[in-house]
Amino acid sequence: MNQERPSRHVWRSVGALLAGFAVGAALSLGTDEVLHLTHVYPPWGDPVGDRPLMLATAYRVVYGILASYIVARLAPYSPMGHALVGGVAGLVVSAAGAVATWNAGPAYGNHWYPVALIVTALPCAWLGGKLRLMQLRSPATEAAQPTA
Repeated sequence: MNQERPSRHVWRSVGALLAGFAVGAALSLGTDEVLHLTHVYPPWGDPVGDRPLMLATAYRVVYGILASYIVARLAPYSPMGHALVGGVAGLVVSAAGAVATWNAGPAYGNHWYPVALIVTALPCAWLGGKLRLMQLRSPATEAAQPTA
């Protein structure tokens, strides 16, 4: 049995997860910065109202689905499993962020926002993985597969 293959799969799995995290974080933080610079959001450190936080929740959901799709797309096997592992990591990071900012002041907004990020982490991951599975099962994908 080839010992290189399992090690290679592990590194490809780690790479898929890191790529998804990087895309999700870059898009979220980049969008935040653009919205601050264009005055859609108040200046950094000022209190944030519910409307900007609803907007942030909406695009973070979209970015979470995209990041999970990327994880599933790059996974060497088990796309849904990889997407869900990424979702669990997102849930843990969101929960840590909620704990760190819970009573940190009005600049972090109302408590519903970090709770929304926690609650949406796994559904976004599942949906990103599901999109990849649907793509793998599409007729165009099946037609491109060589037959045995």
